[in-house]
Amino acid sequence: MSAWLAPLRLVADFALPPRCPGCGAVTGADHRFCATCWGGLRFLAPPWCAACHRPFAIDQGPGACCDACLARPPRHAGVRAAVAYGDVARTVALRFKYGGRIAFAETIARQLVRIMPDDADLLVPVPLHRWRLWSRGFNQAALIAAALARATAVPSDPLLLQRTRATPPLRAMGPKARARTVRGVFRVVDPKATIRGKAVVLIDDIHTSGATTDGCVGVLLDGGARRVTILCWARVLDADD
Repeated sequence: MSAWLAPLRLVADFALPPRCPGCGAVTGADHRFCATCWGGLRFLAPPWCAACHRPFAIDQGPGACCDACLARPPRHAGVRAAVAYGDVARTVALRFKYGGRIAFAETIARQLVRIMPDDADLLVPVPLHRWRLWSRGFNQAALIAAALARATAVPSDPLLLQRTRATPPLRAMGPKARARTVRGVFRVVDPKATIRGKAVVLIDDIHTSGATTDGCVGVLLDGGARRVTILCWARVLDADD
């Protein structure tokens, strides 16, 4: 920072101090959580299912898979979430998505760096339909992907994956209805030139049932991607996980 801008930065820091993304309390630096909110986050890491990365209570050894993946192996290469979905994680997601706190994209990206696949070639955000994008003003997954690209030097392509039609909210639907709703919704633009043989990381904010990301994974793999890993801020887990 040039010398003449330093006084302006001091004034800005005093007037607009860094605040906790979870509760808004003043913190020591941007993108940092207060002690209470930090303690309220459950960070996810191994031991976990080798297929879907659902956390295990105890280490079951290399290659161990959960019952769901043994019964029906997923096409994706795992769901890597920074934290489990809970009160603080939900607040951050809601303030980001509906409160317009777009700086939270960097907050989230900083937590995703530690679980980024080592062989990642390309970041692809889950797309919004153009009408949803127009009404909200931004795609939260694309902002996270852009921030993560800056942090890791792995390129991001926000236009490669497209949502061809609008869909109703999936929250109230069962698993089969969700799968039917998103079937045929996504398409890959120019797959041969962009993703052939690449390890793609699909970026989202919250992973719930997986219907939307499964739809994206399918078209990315069909388009030639070598593997697709899902990377997100928070994952909804069962009470006994």
